[in-house]
Amino acid sequence: MTDIELVVGYIRPDRLGAVKRALAEVGAPSLTVTNVSGRGSQPVKKSQWRGEEYTVDLHQKVKVECVVADIPANDVVDAIADAAKTGEAGDGKIFVMPVESAYRIRTGASGTDAV
Repeated sequence: MTDIELVVGYIRPDRLGAVKRALAEVGAPSLTVTNVSGRGSQPVKKSQWRGEEYTVDLHQKVKVECVVADIPANDVVDAIADAAKTGEAGDGKIFVMPVESAYRIRTGASGTDAV
């Protein structure tokens, strides 16, 4: 039985198109995308609006989630990393987590058949 894994990537919003294309090329079966805000190594930005200075320390990111069973999670990680990389601070991070089980609501399939 093949393990089921969840690959979660936090990337720049402008790199989403390239990441989607890269995931399609490696045969990633599904994708969930969420707009999120966060902070990490990306520098804090100071701006002014109507004469008031404010600090932007939460940056807009896109959370990309992909559950895989039939293809290696490392292929998905490599696809996301290669497509999202700009070489600057704030490119994002990728996490891989085991999935204990999966259940497809429509058909009742479970395990890797649900993925």
